Amino acid sequence: MTDLNRSKPYSRKEFLKGTGAGLMIPFLPDFTSEPDDPIPENSRLLLKGGSILTMDDKIGDFRQADLLIEDGIIKEISTSIETDAETVDASGRIIMPGFVDTHRHMWQGSIRNILPNGRLSDYMQIVQGKARPVFRPEDAYAGNLISSVGAIDAGITTILDWSHIGNSPDHTDAAIEALDDSGVRAVYAYGSGDNTPENRHPDDLHRLLDEFFSTSESLLTPALATGINPEHWQLARELGVRITVHVNGTGDLLPVENQLGPDVTCIHCCNLLDAEWELLAEKGVGVSIASPVEMIMGHGIPPIQQALDYGILPSLSVDVETTVPGDMFSQMQSVFTLQRMQILARERNGEENLPDLLSAEEVLRFATINGAIHNGLHQKTGSLTPGKEADIIMLAKDDINVMPVNNAYGAVVNGMDRSNVEMVMIGGEIKKWNGQLVRDDLEEINNRAMQSRAYIFEHAGLTWDLGISG
Repeated sequence: MTDLNRSKPYSRKEFLKGTGAGLMIPFLPDFTSEPDDPIPENSRLLLKGGSILTMDDKIGDFRQADLLIEDGIIKEISTSIETDAETVDASGRIIMPGFVDTHRHMWQGSIRNILPNGRLSDYMQIVQGKARPVFRPEDAYAGNLISSVGAIDAGITTILDWSHIGNSPDHTDAAIEALDDSGVRAVYAYGSGDNTPENRHPDDLHRLLDEFFSTSESLLTPALATGINPEHWQLARELGVRITVHVNGTGDLLPVENQLGPDVTCIHCCNLLDAEWELLAEKGVGVSIASPVEMIMGHGIPPIQQALDYGILPSLSVDVETTVPGDMFSQMQSVFTLQRMQILARERNGEENLPDLLSAEEVLRFATINGAIHNGLHQKTGSLTPGKEADIIMLAKDDINVMPVNNAYGAVVNGMDRSNVEMVMIGGEIKKWNGQLVRDDLEEINNRAMQSRAYIFEHAGLTWDLGISG
């Protein structure tokens, strides 16, 4: 197995420096010992005795079982596996596929939380209008790197980077290389940027495919982030990449009815007409919901129920860390709570024949296999299916915030947070172990982000405010 303590040298280092249904587990004693401290290094690894949520209907879930990984691939899941492999004691753990985020603007990582009270108009004015124009390539790198590593820490193994920081080819290249250096599985969705002469969106997609995406062995895959633009969509299809688009205006999709298809993921969709929902369902288009952002910033009511009414199973996405946390626990809790509140309110008003209330299991599917489908990666990840790559997380169910666990799905969706993420594996390589990221450059990542933040604030004319009075 690759060196698990790997801290990959930044390939742009000189340039950047130069430029500055609930699985029931009743009454089990959860006070188990921690797995052995040394990080496993064998290419054959056996996770033994964990509660396994596979997200694969054909395989189902296991109250207690073993999972065998071989050369980065899930080899077998069974109630008991006896084999010559390095063994990890997974008792007291929930083993499940890593979370999948289908839409995040990762270049903003260094300016996290600057708009806790912001509306969408504030975001457009401050982040898009003031910050993005002054971003250097090294700022895009710093943002992408800290956002990616933060995602891994929270158990997100796959993420779509909706990268509208394409101010220049150097910006796009820096963003891609940060994703690569982070070790996350990522879809780099090439987006536009500030209106500069160096902005080559979308035509530079040809070069990016040749330079960064010429091998299928990489954890990185390409997509095109764009607007409702048939010419851009045609280019993406000619080059064989998926299309991801923000859709939040009423009637915007009707003119492109014939261009919609299963290779398109529409984000937000809070204000669509019934006719547009019918089109999305008919054409097999994916829908990515960013519930906390949509509610806080004023996009509209997250369209969870509309999607379900039309038979569309959505995926979930963080969107902007400038306002919301970068984990999927918050996303799941938001969607679960909102949908049930809406249906129960209708019930109190006397409506009959109401839709079903969401279950914790359904919401976890939104955050895993549905995300993999909408990222075009469901053949590789999103479920614990033998033959898929080993994108796996282990969650501690003997932590004080969830013990004793009586329902595994309920614990993950409603009880846990990033502190429960004990192990993260991507493509068979361990990225987090015993609750700690497997990197030795976290201080450097932090310093890089703080230096980038200082530059952005100074040149964008922003005021650094901790929100502390006095």
